[in-house]
Amino acid sequence: MAAKQRLVFFGSGAFGLPTLEALLQVHEVALVVSQPDRKAGRGKTLTPTPIAEFALSKGIPVLRPEDANAPAVLGEIRAVAADAWVIIAFGQKLSAALLADRFAINLHGSLLPAYRGAAPIQRAVMDGNAVTGVSVIGLAERMDAGAVFATRERPIGGRETADDVHDALSLLGVDAVLEVLDGFARATPRSEFRGTLQDESKATRARKLSKADATVDCTVLSAQSAAARINGLNTWPGCEVGLQSPDESAPSEWIKLCRVEVAVVATGICVSELTADGRIGCAGDSAVQCLEVQRAGSRRMSFEEFSRGRPIAQGTRVVPRLASEIS
Repeated sequence: MAAKQRLVFFGSGAFGLPTLEALLQVHEVALVVSQPDRKAGRGKTLTPTPIAEFALSKGIPVLRPEDANAPAVLGEIRAVAADAWVIIAFGQKLSAALLADRFAINLHGSLLPAYRGAAPIQRAVMDGNAVTGVSVIGLAERMDAGAVFATRERPIGGRETADDVHDALSLLGVDAVLEVLDGFARATPRSEFRGTLQDESKATRARKLSKADATVDCTVLSAQSAAARINGLNTWPGCEVGLQSPDESAPSEWIKLCRVEVAVVATGICVSELTADGRIGCAGDSAVQCLEVQRAGSRRMSFEEFSRGRPIAQGTRVVPRLASEIS
């Protein structure tokens, strides 16, 4: 391990927590820069970001600017003597003026250049990828286009949700970040420590998700595609569908499909039909098996528990929600 370094950490979301915790064990974090407190919960109480809350509990100085690039804030950050900056899920684009002459690295939740953008983890799951990972990159003018210093990869399980993969990748990134900081500290001169340029011809985008994405249409998707979509949408924005019995003209209840897998047995199920044991018919004579669901205003539960409280009538259909109806 190279010498202890003095760092500035930029982060907001929980994705950066494992790395921040690890950095405190081997380096000095002189300052944490996070997003401002936001209203959260039913009481709309001002709440710090997960990173700010953790840093404050450890006595680390925390800045929470609306704009980290504002001249006064920029000057305050740059005045902190530091060997390197680490940026993870910060939520603001850092300007060239702020980054000038600083060694700054970012942990991104994909194997770049694939899935540049706001939702790399969700999109990788939704696309049914077998493998994903993390990349430690330098900062560039274009989003997520910086040189790659290190990567780590892992498989995506058939019943893993985007939340599962998010948490696994947040842990996977710790070693990669520490490795890069160690390499930077050992480099002589440090200015010669450079990553590998990304292949622009292989770059793909991970479009930000919205509430309009929060449903699934099993009449047009195979079981593999439907399972990937449903699992990738959880926990946010979720995957909302209606349950409509044969004698109903419209769904009587809307629920969220939280976790599914491809069903082993799909014979004898009509497309979009929900069976008593939790299988949903999909296109191409396939089906998904519901593992976890959530009723409106209730907690997440197993499908078995859900069906005990709401018996599934034969011929019940799963209906996608119109984007205009999703609240």
